[in-house]
Amino acid sequence: MAHPSQLGLQNAASPVMEELLYFHDHTLMIALLISSLVLYVILMTVSTKLTNKNLVDSQEIEIIWTIIPAIILVLIALPSLRVLYLMDEINNPHLTVKTIGHQWYWSYEYTDYENLGFDSYMIPSQDLNPGQFRLLETDHRMIVPTMSPIRMLVTADDVLHSWAVPALGVKMDAVPGRLNQTAFIMSRPGIFYGQCSEICGANHSFMPITVEAIPLKHFEAWSSSILMNS
Repeated sequence: MAHPSQLGLQNAASPVMEELLYFHDHTLMIALLISSLVLYVILMTVSTKLTNKNLVDSQEIEIIWTIIPAIILVLIALPSLRVLYLMDEINNPHLTVKTIGHQWYWSYEYTDYENLGFDSYMIPSQDLNPGQFRLLETDHRMIVPTMSPIRMLVTADDVLHSWAVPALGVKMDAVPGRLNQTAFIMSRPGIFYGQCSEICGANHSFMPITVEAIPLKHFEAWSSSILMNS
C-alpha cells in the first residue's frame, strides 16, 4: 500500500515484483554513478583553466568513452531481459481467474469452478467503515490463495481498461474482443489494491481493484461456502 510522500515503490507481494524492485535499484545505482561522474566533469571543466593538449585529439580516450557506455548498456539490458522473460512465464497454474472490465466496474469468474463469479464495485465514500480506504475499497474482493501460481485472463466488455496491481508487479490491458493473460504468485497473505490504468471514461478513477490473499485451506473453505450459497 502506498503512503504519502513515498519515494520508492510499494513493498513486493510476489516474486516477480521482488525482481522488478531489484532491477529498479540496480539501474538507479548505475544512473546515479553516471550522473555523479558527469556532474564532476562539468564542475571541473567550468572551474579550471588548465588544459591538456594530449586530450584534444586522442584516439585512446575516444575508444574508452565508446566501450564503457556499451558495457554499461549490457549491464542494464541483461537483467532487464531476464525479468521480462520471468514476467511472461506461465507454468501449470493452480487457479485461473478471468476478469472483465466494464464501465465502471470489474467482473471476476473463477473458471476452474462451475458457478463462481461476481461483480466488484467501488464502495462509495459515505458507506466506508473506519480504516477502509477511499476510492480503493470494493464490495467484493478477488480472493486468491497464497503460494499458488495464479493465471489471470483479462478482457473488456466495452472500452479499453487496464488491470493493474502495483504490489504484484502486474499490469495487463483489457481489450474488447481480445483475451490477454498474465500470471503471479502471492508470496504472503494480505489485501492489495490497484486501479484501472487506462483512461476509460468519466468514472475511470472509480473502478478500483482489491485482491485478498489467504492461505489455501481458507480459500477452499471460502470457495465452498460461495458455491453452497449460489
